[in-house]
Amino acid sequence: MLLLPLFHPVNVREPPLGYTNIVWPMAAKFAFFPPNPPSYKLVKDEATGLLKLDTFPHRENVDVLKFPTRRRTEIVAVYIRHPMAKSTMIYSHGNAADIGQMYELFVELSLLLRVNLLGYDYSGYGQSSGKPTENNTYADIEAAYKYLEHYYGTRQEDIILYGQSIGSGPSLDLAARLPRLRAVVLHSPMLSGLRVMLPVKRTYWCDIYKNIDKIPLVKCQVLVIHHKHYFTKLPPSENCIQGTADEVIDISHSMKLWELCQEKYKPLWLQGGKHSDLEHYPQYLRHLRKFISTIENPTFQRIEPDTESVNCSVPSRKSTDQRDKLKKRTNWKEKLKFCHYKFNKSRFSLDHKERCPRIGIGTRYEEKHRCPV
Repeated sequence: MLLLPLFHPVNVREPPLGYTNIVWPMAAKFAFFPPNPPSYKLVKDEATGLLKLDTFPHRENVDVLKFPTRRRTEIVAVYIRHPMAKSTMIYSHGNAADIGQMYELFVELSLLLRVNLLGYDYSGYGQSSGKPTENNTYADIEAAYKYLEHYYGTRQEDIILYGQSIGSGPSLDLAARLPRLRAVVLHSPMLSGLRVMLPVKRTYWCDIYKNIDKIPLVKCQVLVIHHKHYFTKLPPSENCIQGTADEVIDISHSMKLWELCQEKYKPLWLQGGKHSDLEHYPQYLRHLRKFISTIENPTFQRIEPDTESVNCSVPSRKSTDQRDKLKKRTNWKEKLKFCHYKFNKSRFSLDHKERCPRIGIGTRYEEKHRCPV
C-alpha cells in the first residue's frame, strides 16, 4: 500500500492560550458519531467464501469488500456494478450512519444514475476496525480509491467523489491530490469542523477538515448540495443542491465553497430541506442525473491538469493562490521586458491585493499539502 504524507497546514494563526484545550475536544466530539451498535454484521458464506451483510439478501451485482488502509485499519465497503456505467462514484457518507443504513440508497443511486458505486465505512464505523479520526478517514478514502484502481481497473478520469456532510472532508482531501478526476459532489458540506461550531474567520491549527483551504486545489467540476431556509436570499442564477433548513451545517458553508471552486457547476438549493433528507426530493435526483450526464458527455470541456503523470515522490506545491501569484508575476515581468515598459510596482501591488481578498496582505498560509495519490 502506498504511503502518503499527511496534510497539515503550518504557520496558521494560533488561538489564545487555553483556547485549544477546549476547542479541540469539542471539534473531535462533533465530528464522529458512529452508530452503536452497528446496523449490520459481516458474515462469510461458507460455500462461496464471499462476504455478505447479514441483513440484506445477496445480489449478483454487489460485492462486499474488506481491505486494509495505510494506517493499519481494515474498512468494510460495498461495490455496486451497473452494466451501462461510464463513471464510478466513491460515496463518503455522513455522520451517525454506516453502510448498512445506506445500502438501499447506494443500490438505488447506482441504478438511477447508471454509475458503479463504492460506499465504505470509515475506521470505527460499522464493522470497520480502528477509531474514527480525521487522518484515518483520509487513509480510508485513499484505500478505497486504490482498491478500485487495482482490482477493478477504474481510471482516475472516470471517478466521481461524493462527500456528504463530514464525508466532504475526506472527499475534498483526495480530490485536491487527484488532478484528473471526473467530478466532485458535495452534499451539505462544511467549510471546516471548527467553523460549524464557531464563527471563526481564520484557519487555526486545531481545526479539522479544512475544506476551505482545499477546495481551490480541486481541478474538476464541483456540484454543491445543501438545504436553505425559506428566508435565505440567493442570486437568481444559483440553483444549488443544498437543503434550505439545514439545522446542522448552515447553507453559508456551501455557498462559500461553491464560490472558491475553480470549476463550478450550477448548484441546487432545496427549499425547506433538512440536513439528511435531500435524497427524498425529486429535484435532487433530477439535478444529479443532469450533472452526471453533462460530465459524461464526450464534448464536455474541462480543465486539463498541468501534469499528465502523478508522482508521489515529488513534493506538493505550496498552494493554488501562491502558485498563481508567482506565475502572474513572472508573466508581468516577461511582458514588460519584451515590450520595453518600465515595471510599475505600485500597480502590481494593487493587483496582488485584489487577487487575495480573503487572505489579506501580510498573512501567509504556507501549507505542506499532501502529495498527489
